[in-house]
This record gives sequence, C-alpha cells and structure tokens, in this order.
Amino acid sequence: MFISTNPATGKAGETFVELDADEIEQKLIHAHAAYDAWRTTELSTRAALLSAIGDRFEANAERLGAIATREMGKTLKSAIAEVKKCVAGFRHYAEAGPDMLVPHRFDTAEGPATAQWQPMGPVLAVMPWNFPYWQVVRFLAPTIMAGNTGLLKHASLTQGCAAAMEEMVLAAGAPVGLFQNLAIRSDKVAALIDDRRIVAVTITGSEGAGMKVAEAAGRNLKKVVLELGGSDPFVVMPSADIDKAAKVAVVARTQNSGQSCICAKRMIVHADVYDAFLDAFSVGMKALIVGDPMVDETDMGPLSSAEQRDTVIDQIAEIQKAGGRLLFGGERQPGDGAYLSPGIIVDLSPDEPVAQEEIFGPVAMVFRVPDIDNAIALANDIPFGLGASVWTADAGERAQLERDIESGMVAVNKMLSSSPQAPFGGIKRSGHGRELGPYGLHEFMNLKTVFG
Repeated sequence: MFISTNPATGKAGETFVELDADEIEQKLIHAHAAYDAWRTTELSTRAALLSAIGDRFEANAERLGAIATREMGKTLKSAIAEVKKCVAGFRHYAEAGPDMLVPHRFDTAEGPATAQWQPMGPVLAVMPWNFPYWQVVRFLAPTIMAGNTGLLKHASLTQGCAAAMEEMVLAAGAPVGLFQNLAIRSDKVAALIDDRRIVAVTITGSEGAGMKVAEAAGRNLKKVVLELGGSDPFVVMPSADIDKAAKVAVVARTQNSGQSCICAKRMIVHADVYDAFLDAFSVGMKALIVGDPMVDETDMGPLSSAEQRDTVIDQIAEIQKAGGRLLFGGERQPGDGAYLSPGIIVDLSPDEPVAQEEIFGPVAMVFRVPDIDNAIALANDIPFGLGASVWTADAGERAQLERDIESGMVAVNKMLSSSPQAPFGGIKRSGHGRELGPYGLHEFMNLKTVFG
C-alpha cells in the first residue's frame, strides 16, 4: 500500500494498492501486445496521439498541478508550469518527431545503403518525485513517437501523479498497453529488467538507484539511460553582471525547494566580486517567501517529505563539523510541514569530502577562487558532471569555461534548464545517455542498416 502524505501539512491523503505478481504479468503482456501493433503504425498516427495527449494535459493543467503540490510540495504555480512544459514536450515530438525518423540514404564501397530508425519494444522507466510529470514525459513522448511502449515505475511519493498520467494517455485515445503505470516498489525493478519482454530501461534518480538499475541492465545486456545526481557549479567572474547573477542564483538554488538535479548547488565566485555577489545573493535568499505551496505569493514550499528535510539538516551539521559556516537559514520551520528555510554556507574548504556531496534542498555553498583556472578546477573537482551555469562578459573566458568544465550541459549567463529541443544528460557519476531532442528519441531505437 502506498500512502500519499502532504508535505505541507504532514497529513495522509489518498492510498494506492501495490500490484501483485499476477497483475505485473498482465501489464507485461499488455505492453508486449501493444508494441506488436504500435510498432507498425504510421508516424502521422503516432504524432496525432502525442498531440491529443498534449491537449489532455493542457485541459487538466490545474488539476494535475494540484495533485503534484499535494504529493511532493512544489508550489501550485510551478506545478502548473511543469504541466504546461509537458504539453510543449508532447507537441514538440508530434511536430518534429517524424522528421527525426526519416531514413538516411548513402553510398558505400559495396553499393547503396539505407540507415533506418526502428522501434525495439517495451521500455521501463524508473522515475523520481521531484518533477513528477516532466521527468516522465521526457521518456514517454519519444517512446510513443519511436513506436515503442512504456512502463512507468514512479516514486512512492507520487503515485497520484502516475495514475493521473496513465488516465490522460488513455483518455487521449492510446491503445491499452501503450503506456502503463506500475504501482510497485523498488525491490521489484530488477526482476522486471530481467524479463525478456523489457528491452531497455531509463532512470532518473539517485546515484545509488542508478547503480542498481545499471547493474541489472548490464547483467541482461540491455540498453540503459542514467540521469542521476549533480552538484552543479555556478561560476561568477568579475566581468559578469553581478546583480543579475545573484538574482538568478537565488532561483537556480531554490527552484523546487532546491530539489532538482540541475539546481545550482555550489556558487564559485571570483575573489574580486565575491563580497558583492554574496551580499546580493544573501538579500535575495532572505527575501524568499516560504509557506503554503497553494498560495500564489509563496516562493518556496516544503521539501518533499520530513525525511528529506531531516537529511538536509544532517548534511548541514556535517558541513559545520568540517569547518563550514552557516551564515543563515537551513533551519527546520515550526509546524507539521516539511519546511526548511533557505540558507547559505561559506568558508568550507573544497578539500573536505562534504564539499563534493549533493545537497538536495535550498542551501547553497559559496566558494571564493582567485582566478578562472581555479574556478574550473573546483567546478570539476566532484564525482558528478551534469550541468553548470557560468557568468562572464569576456569571450575568452566564455570559451574556456564552455570547453573545460566537465559536464553534459553548460548555461552561459542564464540558469540551466531543460528544453524539449535540446539533449539533456550528464557525464561521470551523473550518468550517461541523453534525453530530449532527436538524441532522446534515438536512444531506444534500432539503427538498422539495409544494403541494396
């Protein structure tokens, strides 16, 4: 049994029954049967379904947003914005997807050949609670366009979101089995990956969860895409617009209550502008309105659960033991909700192991560096490599930062975000493979070469 708990109040809400072994088997049967039919559908048919699903999401944006807010605590306005981003994702693949799958004709020494993109089968997705709709759409929209079918193992916290998504897809006219929600716990994932009917798996989640999924996929020689943790650097050089950088840093650190893999978690600031940036950044962080996520004026709601809040508090304590100084914030708020005040940590030595850990909450670590070379070295001195945000008005610095920061993505003079059109993913222990854009569509397809 899954119990949905509202992190803003601590009160239990809707319950969801876990699937038993027979029910899981029926889901697999439906997924495989749906694939046999869907794989030969016209691209125009797939595109039309994606458009229809996007329409359902758009028509139900407020309802879907409210479910996410009740289950994991993000503000209602940001939850609705997430749903609308899903609409854009579905429509992007509906409009651009067919062109991404056009066969490529070329000549070889042995004569003409054609490269064709073909579907592979049912794909399993293991998804997190922090963006309970968008994370799923990043896999689902290309899965449908590719001619595959999808099975979703969502986080325990967001079973209501998962059920609502399945409802939207079916209401849009999808055949039974094309996309199914699996209300199961993590200990059932490995057996699913072992099943011959599952051809590939994608996961967005923690480093530990990714390792388990990758191990199971590797044992079965199955394709896997991993989008895991990140401790993204936010590098500020003296030529940057410091006031703008500080304002964006506040949002980049506290969006979704700081619970995003691509949140800017480590502010790496040149010594010449360190004090000015820290002052402006502190003002912005202190000005945030933390409270009821259903209220429009609220900037930041609770963390996803009391457990997640307490994990961040424990991390702060470890950082303080290692010499870091908590300027303000990072404190549990009164009441039953999982609230934590935004905070800033300074004076932590980059050599301390805790300086390399990901803080999944609204607390920033700010580091002072003497020059760009030290900024890049510190940015790279972590096991992760998901994204980065860099701030400079100097063309030479920009080129060096783009080239030398070890990450899958870099945003220049802006906050890092995802887009349906652009590839998304990381390197090192942040995972491998890409979502979104044509690359995300092709990840789980067979590139078949036909000679003649």
